Amino acid sequence: MSSSTIRPARISHVLPDSIAAEIGFAPGDAIVSINGQAPRDLIDYQFLCADEVLELEVLDGKGRSHRIEIEKDYDDDLGLAFETALFDGLIQCNNRCPFCFIDQQPPGLRDTLYLKDDDYRLSFLYGSYLTLTNLGQREWDRIAQMRLSPLYVSVHATEPDVRSRLLKNPRAGQLMDQLRWFQEQRLQIHAQVVVCPGINDGDHLTRTLTDLASFHQGDLPTVISAAVVPVGMTRFRPDEDELTPVTPDIARQVIAQVQDLQAQFQDRLDSTFAWLADEWFLIGQAPLPPESHYEDYPQIGNGVGSIRLFLKEFDEVAVDLPDRLPSPRTFTWVVGNAVETAFQPLVQRLNQVDGLTVNLVAIASRYWGQEISVTGLITGQDIQAVLRSQPLGDGILLPTLMLKHGETRFLDDSTVEELAQALKTPIWLIDDLDALIDCCSGAEGDRVTCIRPEAIAVS
Repeated sequence: MSSSTIRPARISHVLPDSIAAEIGFAPGDAIVSINGQAPRDLIDYQFLCADEVLELEVLDGKGRSHRIEIEKDYDDDLGLAFETALFDGLIQCNNRCPFCFIDQQPPGLRDTLYLKDDDYRLSFLYGSYLTLTNLGQREWDRIAQMRLSPLYVSVHATEPDVRSRLLKNPRAGQLMDQLRWFQEQRLQIHAQVVVCPGINDGDHLTRTLTDLASFHQGDLPTVISAAVVPVGMTRFRPDEDELTPVTPDIARQVIAQVQDLQAQFQDRLDSTFAWLADEWFLIGQAPLPPESHYEDYPQIGNGVGSIRLFLKEFDEVAVDLPDRLPSPRTFTWVVGNAVETAFQPLVQRLNQVDGLTVNLVAIASRYWGQEISVTGLITGQDIQAVLRSQPLGDGILLPTLMLKHGETRFLDDSTVEELAQALKTPIWLIDDLDALIDCCSGAEGDRVTCIRPEAIAVS
Protein backbone atom coordinates (compact mmCIF):
# COMPACT_ATOMS: atom_id res chain seq x y z
CA MET A 1 0.00 0.00 0.00
CA SER A 2 1.19 3.51 -0.72
CA SER A 3 1.84 5.97 2.09
CA SER A 4 -1.16 8.00 0.93
CA THR A 5 -3.46 5.25 2.20
CA ILE A 6 -1.93 5.29 5.68
CA ARG A 7 -4.10 7.09 8.19
CA PRO A 8 -2.62 8.73 11.30
CA ALA A 9 -2.54 6.29 14.21
CA ARG A 10 -5.32 7.58 16.46
CA ILE A 11 -4.74 7.11 20.18
CA SER A 12 -7.49 5.46 22.22
CA HIS A 13 -5.80 5.24 25.60
CA VAL A 14 -2.78 6.64 27.44
CA LEU A 15 -1.33 4.52 30.24
CA PRO A 16 -1.04 6.39 33.57
CA ASP A 17 2.51 7.29 34.66
CA SER A 18 3.86 6.50 31.19
CA ILE A 19 6.19 8.57 28.99
CA ALA A 20 3.20 9.57 26.86
CA ALA A 21 1.20 10.66 29.93
CA GLU A 22 4.10 12.76 31.16
CA ILE A 23 4.36 14.51 27.78
CA GLY A 24 0.62 15.19 27.75
CA PHE A 25 -0.75 12.85 25.08
CA ALA A 26 -4.53 12.35 25.24
CA PRO A 27 -7.08 10.05 23.59
CA GLY A 28 -8.00 11.49 20.21
CA ASP A 29 -4.45 12.57 19.40
CA ALA A 30 -2.88 10.81 16.41
CA ILE A 31 0.68 9.95 15.39
CA VAL A 32 1.46 10.86 11.78
CA SER A 33 5.11 9.80 11.64
CA ILE A 34 8.00 8.53 13.76
CA ASN A 35 11.47 9.65 12.70
CA GLY A 36 10.02 10.68 9.36
CA GLN A 37 8.25 7.38 8.63
CA ALA A 38 4.50 6.86 8.72
CA PRO A 39 3.73 3.59 10.56
CA ARG A 40 1.49 1.30 8.56
CA ASP A 41 0.37 -0.69 11.57
CA LEU A 42 1.16 -1.58 15.16
CA ILE A 43 4.13 -3.67 14.02
CA ASP A 44 5.76 -0.63 12.38
CA TYR A 45 4.92 1.48 15.42
CA GLN A 46 6.64 -0.95 17.79
CA PHE A 47 9.66 -1.28 15.49
CA LEU A 48 10.06 2.47 14.98
CA CYS A 49 9.72 3.17 18.72
CA ALA A 50 12.62 0.81 19.50
CA ASP A 51 15.06 3.71 19.40
CA GLU A 52 16.60 6.11 21.92
CA VAL A 53 15.59 9.32 20.15
CA LEU A 54 12.17 9.73 18.57
CA GLU A 55 10.92 12.65 16.51
CA LEU A 56 7.14 12.45 16.34
CA GLU A 57 4.73 14.33 14.12
CA VAL A 58 1.45 14.43 16.01
CA LEU A 59 -2.04 15.72 15.34
CA ASP A 60 -3.92 16.74 18.47
CA GLY A 61 -7.64 16.19 18.95
CA LYS A 62 -8.39 19.52 17.22
CA GLY A 63 -6.32 18.64 14.15
CA ARG A 64 -3.35 20.88 14.97
CA SER A 65 0.09 19.55 14.04
CA HIS A 66 2.92 19.28 16.59
CA ARG A 67 6.49 18.02 16.48
CA ILE A 68 7.74 16.28 19.62
CA GLU A 69 11.21 14.93 20.41
CA ILE A 70 11.53 12.15 22.97
CA GLU A 71 14.71 10.72 24.50
CA LYS A 72 14.35 7.35 26.21
CA ASP A 73 15.91 3.91 26.56
CA TYR A 74 15.44 1.99 23.32
CA ASP A 75 13.17 -0.62 24.93
CA ASP A 76 10.98 1.83 26.88
CA ASP A 77 7.33 1.76 25.84
CA LEU A 78 5.59 5.09 25.30
CA GLY A 79 2.40 3.86 26.92
CA LEU A 80 -0.01 4.39 24.03
CA ALA A 81 -2.88 2.24 22.78
CA PHE A 82 -4.61 2.79 19.44
CA GLU A 83 -8.12 2.51 18.04
CA THR A 84 -6.92 -0.13 15.57
CA ALA A 85 -3.77 -2.16 15.00
CA LEU A 86 -3.91 -1.40 11.25
CA PHE A 87 -3.36 2.18 10.09
CA ASP A 88 -3.52 1.43 6.35
CA GLY A 89 -6.67 -0.71 6.33
CA LEU A 90 -7.54 -4.39 6.64
CA ILE A 91 -6.26 -6.89 4.08
CA GLN A 92 -9.46 -8.78 3.32
CA CYS A 93 -10.01 -12.35 2.23
CA ASN A 94 -10.16 -13.25 -1.46
CA ASN A 95 -11.47 -16.80 -0.92
CA ARG A 96 -15.03 -18.13 -0.94
CA CYS A 97 -14.83 -20.93 1.62
CA PRO A 98 -18.28 -22.55 2.05
CA PHE A 99 -17.78 -22.79 5.83
CA CYS A 100 -16.85 -19.11 6.26
CA PHE A 101 -18.68 -17.82 9.33
CA ILE A 102 -18.98 -14.35 7.76
CA ASP A 103 -21.14 -15.79 4.96
CA GLN A 104 -23.24 -17.75 7.47
CA GLN A 105 -24.63 -14.64 9.16
CA PRO A 106 -27.97 -12.96 8.49
CA PRO A 107 -28.11 -9.61 6.69
CA GLY A 108 -28.68 -6.35 8.51
CA LEU A 109 -26.08 -6.58 11.29
CA ARG A 110 -23.33 -4.01 11.97
CA ASP A 111 -20.89 -3.60 9.07
CA THR A 112 -17.84 -4.84 10.99
CA LEU A 113 -19.38 -8.32 11.26
CA TYR A 114 -19.08 -8.71 7.48
CA LEU A 115 -15.37 -7.85 7.19
CA LYS A 116 -13.41 -10.90 6.05
CA ASP A 117 -10.10 -10.70 7.84
CA ASP A 118 -7.22 -12.46 6.10
CA ASP A 119 -4.44 -10.15 7.29
CA TYR A 120 -0.99 -11.51 8.12
CA ARG A 121 -0.37 -8.67 10.59
CA LEU A 122 -3.36 -9.61 12.75
CA SER A 123 -2.16 -13.18 12.57
CA PHE A 124 1.22 -12.18 13.97
CA LEU A 125 -0.16 -9.79 16.57
CA TYR A 126 -3.22 -11.67 17.80
CA GLY A 127 -3.10 -15.23 16.48
CA SER A 128 -5.93 -14.95 13.96
CA TYR A 129 -5.80 -17.42 11.08
CA LEU A 130 -5.02 -16.53 7.47
CA THR A 131 -4.83 -18.50 4.25
CA LEU A 132 -1.77 -16.89 2.53
CA THR A 133 -3.69 -16.60 -0.75
CA ASN A 134 -3.78 -12.78 -0.89
CA LEU A 135 -0.14 -11.88 -0.23
CA GLY A 136 1.89 -10.00 -2.83
CA GLN A 137 5.68 -10.07 -2.98
CA ARG A 138 5.94 -6.96 -0.83
CA GLU A 139 4.11 -8.71 2.02
CA TRP A 140 6.20 -11.88 1.69
CA ASP A 141 9.37 -9.76 1.80
CA ARG A 142 8.17 -7.92 4.88
CA ILE A 143 7.34 -11.18 6.70
CA ALA A 144 10.89 -12.36 6.05
CA GLN A 145 12.65 -9.07 6.83
CA MET A 146 10.76 -8.38 10.06
CA ARG A 147 10.76 -12.03 11.15
CA LEU A 148 6.99 -12.08 11.64
CA SER A 149 6.78 -15.49 13.27
CA PRO A 150 4.87 -17.51 14.20
CA LEU A 151 1.91 -16.96 11.90
CA TYR A 152 -1.34 -18.92 12.11
CA VAL A 153 -2.38 -20.57 8.86
CA SER A 154 -5.69 -22.12 7.82
CA VAL A 155 -4.53 -25.15 5.86
CA HIS A 156 -7.64 -27.36 5.60
CA ALA A 157 -5.92 -29.58 3.01
CA THR A 158 -2.43 -29.93 1.57
CA GLU A 159 -3.50 -31.54 -1.72
CA PRO A 160 -3.71 -28.65 -4.23
CA ASP A 161 -6.99 -29.69 -5.82
CA VAL A 162 -8.75 -30.30 -2.49
CA ARG A 163 -7.59 -27.01 -0.98
CA SER A 164 -8.47 -25.05 -4.13
CA ARG A 165 -11.93 -26.64 -4.09
CA LEU A 166 -12.47 -25.71 -0.46
CA LEU A 167 -11.24 -22.13 -0.73
CA LYS A 168 -12.69 -21.60 -4.23
CA ASN A 169 -9.35 -20.06 -5.19
CA PRO A 170 -6.73 -21.50 -7.57
CA ARG A 171 -3.96 -19.78 -5.57
CA ALA A 172 -4.84 -22.01 -2.63
CA GLY A 173 -3.02 -24.89 -4.31
CA GLN A 174 0.37 -23.23 -3.67
CA LEU A 175 0.38 -24.13 0.03
CA MET A 176 3.15 -26.76 0.03
CA ASP A 177 5.49 -24.36 -1.80
CA GLN A 178 4.62 -21.71 0.79
CA LEU A 179 5.44 -24.10 3.64
CA ARG A 180 8.81 -24.78 2.03
CA TRP A 181 9.36 -21.02 1.88
CA PHE A 182 8.71 -20.73 5.63
CA GLN A 183 11.15 -23.60 6.14
CA GLU A 184 13.86 -21.89 4.08
CA GLN A 185 13.34 -18.61 5.97
CA ARG A 186 13.39 -20.42 9.35
CA LEU A 187 9.99 -18.96 10.17
CA GLN A 188 7.24 -20.86 11.94
CA ILE A 189 3.50 -21.39 11.72
CA HIS A 190 0.65 -22.99 13.65
CA ALA A 191 -1.81 -24.75 11.34
CA GLN A 192 -5.51 -25.46 11.51
CA VAL A 193 -7.66 -27.89 9.54
CA VAL A 194 -11.42 -27.36 9.45
CA VAL A 195 -12.83 -30.78 8.62
CA CYS A 196 -15.75 -30.77 6.18
CA PRO A 197 -17.20 -34.31 5.93
CA GLY A 198 -17.11 -35.65 2.41
CA ILE A 199 -14.59 -33.05 1.20
CA ASN A 200 -11.34 -33.07 3.20
CA ASP A 201 -11.88 -35.86 5.72
CA GLY A 202 -10.85 -39.54 5.57
CA ASP A 203 -7.73 -40.19 3.51
CA HIS A 204 -7.47 -36.46 2.72
CA LEU A 205 -7.21 -35.65 6.43
CA THR A 206 -4.55 -38.29 6.94
CA ARG A 207 -2.58 -36.90 4.00
CA THR A 208 -2.90 -33.33 5.30
CA LEU A 209 -1.72 -34.10 8.83
CA THR A 210 1.09 -36.33 7.56
CA ASP A 211 2.28 -33.60 5.18
CA LEU A 212 2.19 -31.00 7.94
CA ALA A 213 4.07 -33.32 10.31
CA SER A 214 6.86 -33.60 7.75
CA PHE A 215 7.62 -29.93 8.49
CA HIS A 216 7.87 -30.58 12.24
CA GLN A 217 11.55 -31.39 12.53
CA GLY A 218 14.86 -29.94 13.62
CA ASP A 219 15.62 -27.37 16.32
CA LEU A 220 13.14 -24.91 14.80
CA PRO A 221 10.18 -26.83 13.34
CA THR A 222 8.40 -24.96 10.57
CA VAL A 223 4.96 -26.26 11.53
CA ILE A 224 4.83 -26.10 15.31
CA SER A 225 1.38 -27.63 15.74
CA ALA A 226 -1.88 -28.42 13.97
CA ALA A 227 -5.47 -28.17 15.19
CA VAL A 228 -8.29 -30.29 13.77
CA VAL A 229 -11.61 -28.44 14.05
CA PRO A 230 -15.14 -29.55 13.05
CA VAL A 231 -16.94 -27.44 10.48
CA GLY A 232 -19.48 -25.05 12.00
CA MET A 233 -22.79 -24.47 10.25
CA THR A 234 -25.66 -22.04 10.80
CA ARG A 235 -29.19 -21.81 9.40
CA PHE A 236 -28.18 -18.74 7.37
CA ARG A 237 -25.66 -20.55 5.16
CA PRO A 238 -26.24 -20.80 1.39
CA ASP A 239 -28.20 -23.89 0.27
CA GLU A 240 -25.59 -24.83 -2.34
CA ASP A 241 -22.60 -24.88 0.04
CA GLU A 242 -21.88 -28.67 -0.24
CA LEU A 243 -21.49 -28.92 3.52
CA THR A 244 -22.48 -31.91 5.65
CA PRO A 245 -22.90 -31.44 9.41
CA VAL A 246 -20.68 -33.27 11.86
CA THR A 247 -22.82 -35.93 13.57
CA PRO A 248 -21.85 -37.84 16.73
CA ASP A 249 -20.90 -40.85 14.58
CA ILE A 250 -18.69 -38.74 12.32
CA ALA A 251 -17.09 -37.10 15.37
CA ARG A 252 -16.20 -40.47 16.86
CA GLN A 253 -14.73 -41.61 13.54
CA VAL A 254 -12.53 -38.51 13.30
CA ILE A 255 -11.45 -38.89 16.94
CA ALA A 256 -10.34 -42.48 16.32
CA GLN A 257 -8.57 -41.55 13.08
CA VAL A 258 -6.64 -38.63 14.55
CA GLN A 259 -5.77 -40.50 17.74
CA ASP A 260 -4.13 -43.21 15.62
CA LEU A 261 -2.06 -40.51 13.91
CA GLN A 262 -1.22 -38.90 17.25
CA ALA A 263 0.32 -42.16 18.43
CA GLN A 264 2.49 -42.24 15.29
CA PHE A 265 3.54 -38.62 15.79
CA GLN A 266 4.47 -39.30 19.40
CA ASP A 267 6.74 -42.15 18.30
CA ARG A 268 8.31 -40.20 15.45
CA LEU A 269 8.26 -36.58 16.63
CA ASP A 270 8.03 -36.96 20.42
CA SER A 271 4.94 -34.73 20.29
CA THR A 272 1.21 -35.18 19.78
CA PHE A 273 1.66 -32.45 17.11
CA ALA A 274 -1.96 -32.58 15.81
CA TRP A 275 -4.72 -31.93 18.33
CA LEU A 276 -8.47 -32.33 18.19
CA ALA A 277 -10.58 -29.35 19.19
CA ASP A 278 -12.71 -29.95 22.28
CA GLU A 279 -15.85 -29.81 20.13
CA TRP A 280 -15.11 -33.25 18.66
CA PHE A 281 -15.38 -34.85 22.10
CA LEU A 282 -18.47 -32.83 23.01
CA ILE A 283 -20.27 -33.72 19.76
CA GLY A 284 -19.12 -37.35 19.91
CA GLN A 285 -20.03 -37.60 23.62
CA ALA A 286 -16.53 -38.94 24.27
CA PRO A 287 -14.33 -38.27 27.32
CA LEU A 288 -11.84 -35.41 27.09
CA PRO A 289 -8.14 -36.36 27.04
CA PRO A 290 -6.16 -35.84 30.27
CA GLU A 291 -4.32 -32.61 30.93
CA SER A 292 -0.94 -34.18 30.09
CA HIS A 293 -2.15 -34.79 26.52
CA TYR A 294 -2.09 -31.08 25.66
CA GLU A 295 1.61 -30.46 26.37
CA ASP A 296 1.97 -26.66 26.53
CA TYR A 297 -1.47 -25.96 24.98
CA PRO A 298 -0.13 -24.64 21.63
CA GLN A 299 -3.64 -24.51 20.10
CA ILE A 300 -5.61 -23.15 23.04
CA GLY A 301 -6.95 -20.32 20.86
CA ASN A 302 -8.57 -22.94 18.64
CA GLY A 303 -10.47 -24.51 21.51
CA VAL A 304 -7.94 -27.32 21.88
CA GLY A 305 -7.78 -28.17 25.56
CA SER A 306 -9.65 -25.06 26.66
CA ILE A 307 -12.15 -27.03 28.75
CA ARG A 308 -9.45 -29.13 30.39
CA LEU A 309 -7.44 -26.00 31.19
CA PHE A 310 -10.57 -24.25 32.50
CA LEU A 311 -11.30 -27.16 34.84
CA LYS A 312 -7.71 -27.18 36.09
CA GLU A 313 -7.68 -23.44 36.72
CA PHE A 314 -11.05 -23.64 38.45
CA ASP A 315 -9.65 -26.15 40.93
CA GLU A 316 -6.81 -23.72 41.65
CA VAL A 317 -9.03 -20.69 42.33
CA ALA A 318 -11.84 -22.61 44.07
CA VAL A 319 -9.68 -22.67 47.22
CA ASP A 320 -10.68 -19.01 47.64
CA LEU A 321 -14.36 -19.89 47.96
CA PRO A 322 -15.71 -19.29 51.47
CA ASP A 323 -17.32 -22.07 53.49
CA ARG A 324 -20.52 -20.04 53.75
CA LEU A 325 -22.03 -16.76 52.61
CA PRO A 326 -23.24 -14.11 55.07
CA SER A 327 -26.57 -14.09 53.23
CA PRO A 328 -27.98 -16.51 50.62
CA ARG A 329 -27.38 -15.84 46.92
CA THR A 330 -28.78 -17.61 43.87
CA PHE A 331 -27.37 -17.20 40.36
CA THR A 332 -28.27 -18.44 36.90
CA TRP A 333 -25.08 -19.29 34.99
CA VAL A 334 -25.62 -19.28 31.21
CA VAL A 335 -23.37 -21.34 28.91
CA GLY A 336 -23.53 -23.13 25.58
CA ASN A 337 -24.93 -26.63 25.87
CA ALA A 338 -21.72 -28.09 24.42
CA VAL A 339 -20.08 -27.75 27.86
CA GLU A 340 -23.06 -28.81 30.00
CA THR A 341 -21.66 -32.17 31.06
CA ALA A 342 -18.07 -30.92 31.46
CA PHE A 343 -19.17 -28.09 33.77
CA GLN A 344 -21.20 -30.22 36.18
CA PRO A 345 -18.27 -30.71 38.62
CA LEU A 346 -17.78 -26.93 38.76
CA VAL A 347 -21.42 -26.32 39.61
CA GLN A 348 -21.33 -29.03 42.28
CA ARG A 349 -18.26 -27.42 43.87
CA LEU A 350 -19.85 -23.94 43.87
CA ASN A 351 -23.01 -25.31 45.45
CA GLN A 352 -21.01 -26.78 48.33
CA VAL A 353 -20.73 -23.22 49.67
CA ASP A 354 -23.39 -22.83 52.37
CA GLY A 355 -25.87 -20.22 51.15
CA LEU A 356 -24.80 -20.28 47.48
CA THR A 357 -26.95 -21.76 44.72
CA VAL A 358 -25.74 -21.73 41.14
CA ASN A 359 -28.12 -23.07 38.49
CA LEU A 360 -26.41 -23.92 35.22
CA VAL A 361 -28.56 -23.21 32.15
CA ALA A 362 -27.00 -24.75 29.04
CA ILE A 363 -28.41 -23.31 25.82
CA ALA A 364 -28.39 -24.35 22.17
CA SER A 365 -28.53 -21.40 19.81
CA ARG A 366 -31.87 -21.15 18.04
CA TYR A 367 -30.54 -17.98 16.44
CA TRP A 368 -27.86 -19.90 14.54
CA GLY A 369 -30.05 -22.99 14.16
CA GLN A 370 -27.68 -25.29 16.07
CA GLU A 371 -28.42 -28.32 18.21
CA ILE A 372 -25.05 -28.09 19.96
CA SER A 373 -23.54 -24.66 20.63
CA VAL A 374 -20.33 -23.40 22.16
CA THR A 375 -20.66 -20.60 24.69
CA GLY A 376 -19.14 -17.94 22.41
CA LEU A 377 -21.98 -18.27 19.88
CA ILE A 378 -24.88 -17.81 22.30
CA THR A 379 -26.77 -14.59 21.54
CA GLY A 380 -28.97 -12.25 23.53
CA GLN A 381 -32.03 -13.54 21.68
CA ASP A 382 -31.17 -17.12 22.64
CA ILE A 383 -30.83 -16.24 26.31
CA GLN A 384 -34.02 -14.21 26.42
CA ALA A 385 -36.04 -16.98 24.75
CA VAL A 386 -34.89 -19.58 27.30
CA LEU A 387 -34.85 -17.51 30.49
CA ARG A 388 -37.88 -15.27 30.15
CA SER A 389 -40.13 -17.78 31.94
CA GLN A 390 -37.60 -19.11 34.46
CA PRO A 391 -36.82 -17.98 38.01
CA LEU A 392 -33.41 -16.31 37.85
CA GLY A 393 -32.59 -15.79 41.51
CA ASP A 394 -30.41 -12.78 42.20
CA GLY A 395 -29.36 -12.51 38.55
CA ILE A 396 -27.42 -13.98 35.65
CA LEU A 397 -23.74 -14.89 35.39
CA LEU A 398 -22.83 -14.12 31.76
CA PRO A 399 -19.48 -15.18 30.25
CA THR A 400 -18.04 -12.31 28.21
CA LEU A 401 -17.02 -14.87 25.57
CA MET A 402 -20.47 -14.15 24.15
CA LEU A 403 -19.72 -10.46 23.63
CA LYS A 404 -17.70 -8.34 21.26
CA HIS A 405 -14.35 -7.65 22.90
CA GLY A 406 -14.54 -4.66 25.20
CA GLU A 407 -18.25 -4.12 24.55
CA THR A 408 -21.60 -5.39 25.80
CA ARG A 409 -22.91 -6.43 22.36
CA PHE A 410 -23.80 -9.99 21.34
CA LEU A 411 -23.28 -11.47 17.86
CA ASP A 412 -26.94 -10.80 17.02
CA ASP A 413 -26.32 -7.07 17.66
CA SER A 414 -28.44 -7.06 20.84
CA THR A 415 -26.84 -5.77 24.04
CA VAL A 416 -26.53 -6.91 27.65
CA GLU A 417 -28.37 -3.73 28.68
CA GLU A 418 -31.35 -4.71 26.51
CA LEU A 419 -31.28 -8.25 27.94
CA ALA A 420 -31.21 -6.99 31.53
CA GLN A 421 -34.20 -4.77 30.78
CA ALA A 422 -36.15 -7.53 29.04
CA LEU A 423 -35.55 -10.06 31.85
CA LYS A 424 -35.75 -7.43 34.61
CA THR A 425 -32.72 -8.87 36.34
CA PRO A 426 -29.10 -7.91 37.05
CA ILE A 427 -26.44 -9.45 34.81
CA TRP A 428 -22.90 -9.97 36.04
CA LEU A 429 -20.25 -9.99 33.28
CA ILE A 430 -17.79 -12.80 33.96
CA ASP A 431 -14.43 -12.20 32.26
CA ASP A 432 -12.53 -15.03 33.91
CA LEU A 433 -12.51 -17.48 36.79
CA ASP A 434 -11.41 -14.87 39.31
CA ALA A 435 -14.49 -12.85 38.43
CA LEU A 436 -16.68 -15.96 38.79
CA ILE A 437 -15.29 -16.74 42.24
CA ASP A 438 -15.56 -13.10 43.35
CA CYS A 439 -19.16 -12.86 42.21
CA CYS A 440 -20.20 -16.11 43.86
CA SER A 441 -18.38 -15.12 47.06
CA GLY A 442 -20.01 -11.70 47.22
CA ALA A 443 -16.60 -9.99 46.97
CA GLU A 444 -17.16 -8.42 43.56
CA GLY A 445 -15.05 -5.27 43.85
CA ASP A 446 -13.66 -3.78 40.64
CA ARG A 447 -13.16 -7.11 38.86
CA VAL A 448 -16.84 -7.73 38.13
CA THR A 449 -19.20 -5.49 36.16
CA CYS A 450 -22.89 -5.76 36.98
CA ILE A 451 -25.50 -4.31 34.65
CA ARG A 452 -28.76 -3.63 36.47
CA PRO A 453 -32.07 -2.86 34.75
CA GLU A 454 -32.98 -0.12 37.21
CA ALA A 455 -29.68 1.67 36.53
CA ILE A 456 -30.41 1.59 32.80
CA ALA A 457 -33.91 2.95 33.34
CA VAL A 458 -32.60 5.87 35.41
CA SER A 459 -30.02 6.78 32.79
